[in-house]
This record gives sequence, structure tokens and C-alpha cells, in this order.
Amino acid sequence: MLADGMHWVDTEQGLRPVLIEEGRETNVTWAPQPGSQEAFLMCPVYEALYEGTRGGGKTDTLLMDFCQFVGQGWGAEWRGILFRKTYPELEDVIAKSKKWFGLIFPEAKYNEAKSFWTWPTGETLRFRHFKSPDDYWSYHGHAYPWQGWEELTTWATDECLKVMMSCARSPIRGIPIKIRATTNPYGVGHHWVKARYRLPIQGDRMVGKVITDSIDDGGNVEPPRVAIHSDIRENLVLLSADPSYIQRISAAARNPSERKAWIEGSWDIVSGGMFDDVWDKDHHVLPDLVGHIPPGWRLDRSFDWGSSKPFSVGWWAQSDGSDLVLPNGSVIHTLRGDIIRVAEWYGWDGKPNKGVYMTNVEIANGIREREKQYFPTHRVNAGPADSSIFDQVNNNSIAREMQNKGVLWIRADKSQDSRKNGWERIRQLLKNALPPEGMSLRENPGMFCTDRCVQWLRTVPTLPRSDKNLDDVDTEAEDHAGDETRYRVYKSPNRLKTKKVSGR
Repeated sequence: MLADGMHWVDTEQGLRPVLIEEGRETNVTWAPQPGSQEAFLMCPVYEALYEGTRGGGKTDTLLMDFCQFVGQGWGAEWRGILFRKTYPELEDVIAKSKKWFGLIFPEAKYNEAKSFWTWPTGETLRFRHFKSPDDYWSYHGHAYPWQGWEELTTWATDECLKVMMSCARSPIRGIPIKIRATTNPYGVGHHWVKARYRLPIQGDRMVGKVITDSIDDGGNVEPPRVAIHSDIRENLVLLSADPSYIQRISAAARNPSERKAWIEGSWDIVSGGMFDDVWDKDHHVLPDLVGHIPPGWRLDRSFDWGSSKPFSVGWWAQSDGSDLVLPNGSVIHTLRGDIIRVAEWYGWDGKPNKGVYMTNVEIANGIREREKQYFPTHRVNAGPADSSIFDQVNNNSIAREMQNKGVLWIRADKSQDSRKNGWERIRQLLKNALPPEGMSLRENPGMFCTDRCVQWLRTVPTLPRSDKNLDDVDTEAEDHAGDETRYRVYKSPNRLKTKKVSGR
């Protein structure tokens, strides 16, 4: 006889939860499986992200996080709202709610016209889309002690999540106040979600360290938050019904990086991103080379301007075919035309996609100072910059102001298809840097990056593709280092002539 408590019993329909109390068995419609599902439902932290692999049951668990407080005496004060970025994306969540709520709460009613559930005891759960921070004004003054965000990385920034926190409240003492979110490691918001929840969770832990030292833009300490990792291997109900599920999604992955994201929930790469099939940090990332660049190599820079958004400056060394001696004394054979990102300056405030509002003169002076420090024995050639810096306003331009401080730029190519061709050129160079299958030597020039360039490594390998144009990057992503890289590789600086900026 089974001991009292929740048990999972193998039936003809698959694994099912059964509650044993004083020797009596009661079939249970839904129960959290041991592991991350239980941890998520029991989490006492104000803000929790449920992230991980495909097939972990995250959406069901998110719905049940609200439902566990239905009928607990809070009545109409227990109000929830669940967001997705667009209304069509809510269809799957709504379908799952109908599947489970109809069985667990047969007296609950769903309003098709207004997309919300009501319970006889007064509780309500709304399904809404939330595309931009301006949508907050539809909820200003409302109180939702429970808020859910499905697929959090589909939002480009944290602004929507944070602005709605003002509505996470209730006048009733003791009622739970909960911000809950789910996501997989992909999408336009990959960078800010990874940074906000300090992913991946270190070691073999399922529940991350509770973050209590985060400071907001006003200098205030933010409420605590935590990430909880889901793994498909925990979902014994799914694997019992569909034993080949992991094998199928592994076979469906287009490359090892996507497979790692789907099967392991890896945050090292964006599943289905622009470069996940050609990026390999073991081959593309080199040690810091400042002070070790061969004298015959060409140096230049590229620039993507930004003020409220980050600006990005990249310094590139182009090989003349001579060997590269690393700081540890080892030697790397290079091909003529190999390019290496050897240094960078990223103008951000330490928060994803937030700029520092530096003036053009301050940026130019900073570039000169860094070049004197990094490359005292090398000449740094002018490279391509965002063409918008050449726009004339009152017979002046950003490019001219920087030129007056000794920093010259070449106008980046922004002709038709330059974006698509630029990204494809980066892909080709990254692919060229990989050892050819069955061959020991590379045949064509490739692209590399040193470990000094942490912002490039943080943002470029994980750039997501646009849903509207798969040949382009999603422009809502943190793409500034990617853009100046694209300017640099689209046309070789050897074929471009530097021109001084002059007024008309």
C-alpha cells in the first residue's frame, strides 16, 4: 500500500497524480511534478522567472501558480493578469487554460469576448497583450496582485515588465503579491533577461541565488527576484506519453547550438539566431592581443553612434599573412585578410541597451585616448561609421565634430540590401574561421574576436533573426556592436578612400 501523500501512478493514459489520504486514493487532475514545477509554485520570492528547455511544462505551471490561491478566501481581491506581447500569441495560453480550468474548476466561466476567467468565489484572471510601455495607461490605477508574463524574451527591453509593477498591489493585508514569468533562451530580449536574472544559474542548482542587490535607474534597491531552471527530463508525464520527444526535438534542431538551447536550456546562444550555426567560441575567441599585434598588420576602427542607446567602437587588426604570437608564447598561423576584433569601447550604463548620453567631442576624445594607450606603435586607420553621423544640421555634423578632434570616419555603405549582405558577410567570415571538415588548414580569411571585447561577445553571437525578415537581425535587439561589425566587413577598408568632411 502506498504511503499518504501525492504519488504518480502509471495508467493506460500515462502517468497520473493520485493523492493518498488515510489509505484512500483520490485522482488528481493536475499536480506539480517534483523538481522545478514544485519549486516555482512554492517560491516565496516576489519576482520569479521560470526558464529552461523546451517541454518543461512552464506554461501549465504558470497558470497553476495563479490558481493555487483560488478559493483561499481572497475572493474578488485575488485578481490576475497574464500578458503576451501580441494577442495572437495568447491563443496557446488560453487553450491550455480551457483544458485545465474546465476540469479543475467546472463552475468557472470564461468570457470569450473579453478574454477573462471568473470564479464563483469572485477571483478573476485576464489575458491581455502588452506591446509597448505606453500600454501601461490601459491599466493605470488597477490592482493586480498576480501578474504573469509568458515568453519574457519576446519583449525587447524590461520596460513593460517594470512599469506594470506599480499595479502589483492589493489593499488586503497578507494577500500574495507575485510577478511570475516564463521563457526559453531565445528572442529579442535575450540579453536583458539574461542580465536581469543573472543567467545561467551556476553549478547544478535548480533555483538561482535570490538577487537582492539590484539597483534601479533612480538608485533604489529593487525588490528581490530569482530564476528557476526547468529541464525536459523532469517532465515524466510527457516522456511517459511520448518517450521519443527528446530524440525528435534533438533531430529537429538545425545546429548544435540550437540543440543545446532546446535540450539544455543554454543561454550561451540564441536558438534560431543569426549566427548560432557558425559560432564556436573555442575557435573564434582569442586571448587579449593589445600590445602583441604584429607590426605589418593593418589597424582600423568602426563606429555605431548612439546617445540614449549605446554607441559602439571596435578596433580591428587585419593580418598580412604573418604568424601571430600570443601572450603565452604560442603561435597561430593566420591567412592574409584574417580580421580580429582586438579592442572595443561600448558606451552603455551597465544595463542592456541603455546609453550614456556622451557628447560627440567626448566620444572622439575617448577614442584618441584609448588609441594612444592600446596602440602606441601602430597607426589606426579611419574605418566605416554609421552614415547618419554625416548628416548636416546647421552646416555641422557629428562626423565633422569628431574630425576636428582628429578622429576621421568613412561613410558606411547603407545601400539597398546592405544590411542583408553585411550580416551574410559576417556569417561567411565566422564560418571561414572554423577548421574545414576533413582538412587541417583553413583556405579563406575569417573573423575572430579577443576575450577583451566582452560586449561584442555578450551581444553579437546571440543576435536574433527578425521574424519579419529572416535575412536580417531583429532591430529591437541590442545590435550596436553587430552593426559596426557589419559596417566593417561589408566592404574592405582597402577599397575605401578616406575623405575629410566638409560643409556645403
